[in-house]
Amino acid sequence: MGIQALVSLALIIVVATQTTKNEGLTGNIGGPVTSSFKGKPGMEEQIRKITIYVCIAWFAVSLLTAGVSTLVSFHR
Repeated sequence: MGIQALVSLALIIVVATQTTKNEGLTGNIGGPVTSSFKGKPGMEEQIRKITIYVCIAWFAVSLLTAGVSTLVSFHR
């Protein structure tokens, strides 16, 4: 469970560091976007990849935690 807490904290940090994009309905109402099309080309892609990896790790650790807790409660 400690590992799951650390991975959850990492996921929160990675998601919080992402820049928001004015897409969708709110971006269309407010007018054209004044920033560049892709933003920082290298950094945005790296943060996106890190987010994907941390999400996969969080899901795997969550499944492992659920499986271990089920096995422990089953054997008692």
